[in-house]
Amino acid sequence: MGTPTDSELLRDIAAGDEAALRMLYERHAGWLLLRLNRRCGNSELVAGALQDTFVAVWQSAGRWRGEGEVAAWLWGISIRRLVSALRGRPAADPLGDDVVDAASPLVQSAEDELLLGVEYGDVGRALRSLPPELRATVQATVIDGLSTKEAAKLLGLPQGTVKSRLRVAKVRLRRSLMPARDGRI
Repeated sequence: MGTPTDSELLRDIAAGDEAALRMLYERHAGWLLLRLNRRCGNSELVAGALQDTFVAVWQSAGRWRGEGEVAAWLWGISIRRLVSALRGRPAADPLGDDVVDAASPLVQSAEDELLLGVEYGDVGRALRSLPPELRATVQATVIDGLSTKEAAKLLGLPQGTVKSRLRVAKVRLRRSLMPARDGRI
């Protein structure tokens, strides 16, 4: 028997196999940690988000639908955990070292707003309408900021396939997000 796939590991994790969780962690924690560190300079928050990611995997592995790549699913969990951790902290005053009062609304970064739009807005609906393989490509390249070479490695695809899928996905997203035109300019 060969090395189990990520999908097989998730199936085993859903059945309570701790060794499968350990194997999935060893396979993905390194690149997740690297990518999370690119998004946030606070190593404690990043480490917490990574730990929370694998706790979530342990608790919800049975809910993975088998669509797309497991690595993309893991990244989605980890970035949401990081954003949640960032939101839970008081925002620093950009003009000084003071901390904004916890009762005041936190200032959202452009990335936070994008993630909210991707999850809940028109963009999210348009993304969810894409087939899983196109959605995973957009997630990796556009949302996560990977190069096509990095996305190809993450998704286990040739770089040309990633570029083609991205082109197709962008066309479909434009059609979905642009209002219908009635022939007028």
